[in-house]
Amino acid sequence: MLRTALCFAFSVIFTAGVLSADADTEKVAKDGQWMKLFNGKNLDGWTPKIRYQELGKDPGKTFRVRDGKMVVEYNSETYPEFKETFGHIFYKEKFSHYKIRVEYRFVGDQVKGGPNWAIRNSGIMLHCQDPKTMTKNQDFPVSIEVQLLGGTGSGERTTANLCSPGTNVVLNGKLFTTHCTSSTSATYHGDRWVTVEVEVHGDQVIKHIIDGKVVLAYEQPQLDPRDPTAKQLVKEGGNLLLSEGYISLQSESHPVEFRKVELMRLQ
Repeated sequence: MLRTALCFAFSVIFTAGVLSADADTEKVAKDGQWMKLFNGKNLDGWTPKIRYQELGKDPGKTFRVRDGKMVVEYNSETYPEFKETFGHIFYKEKFSHYKIRVEYRFVGDQVKGGPNWAIRNSGIMLHCQDPKTMTKNQDFPVSIEVQLLGGTGSGERTTANLCSPGTNVVLNGKLFTTHCTSSTSATYHGDRWVTVEVEVHGDQVIKHIIDGKVVLAYEQPQLDPRDPTAKQLVKEGGNLLLSEGYISLQSESHPVEFRKVELMRLQ
């Protein structure tokens, strides 16, 4: 009986310690430490949405894990031609105030049929609509896109640009309704790894950062009432200003690898 009682007491203490450690880990994550959204082993916590497919269906295995990296790949058997099958992979949680850090690189050649503008092109989509609300044929989620571009071997081609599917922002004090605008970043040719950070403050300021330098900043991300999907989201009770949303990574016809996807909560 004494042995049983001691075992029970130890179990209680051990369990309490584990719960305390878990609580401490969660507290650290909320107090400004980087946490991994991609674990380097599998796609746990992530759900693909490929155009013309239901949420969670990725018959071409566009998104996969290899050698500790999340890769966007186009197998010639499952992707003989692109046919505008734009894709996104969504993280399971919504976020509002945070920093996200992504290490990426472009590799290989674009799949046959991919548009010219999508060569060495991907993106980090912020403040995304709930993927469950996307239609089967929808190409891009309503979101704020941090556009990732690779150099083509010559000339300038900035990265960490802004694109705005179904959204607008305020830039330099004025409502900005043009779809894309360039950052002031350098051009990154070849297959080199590039690290992009984005600092997001709800529906206020958003900053794109490379090598510790802000290369683009804007504020008041908001739904574009001219866009049919955004208009429907407002009709269903969504706020015009976007204070939170899901995060997704793109597949836009060119192979790309993501080595790290990390997030730091800012509240």
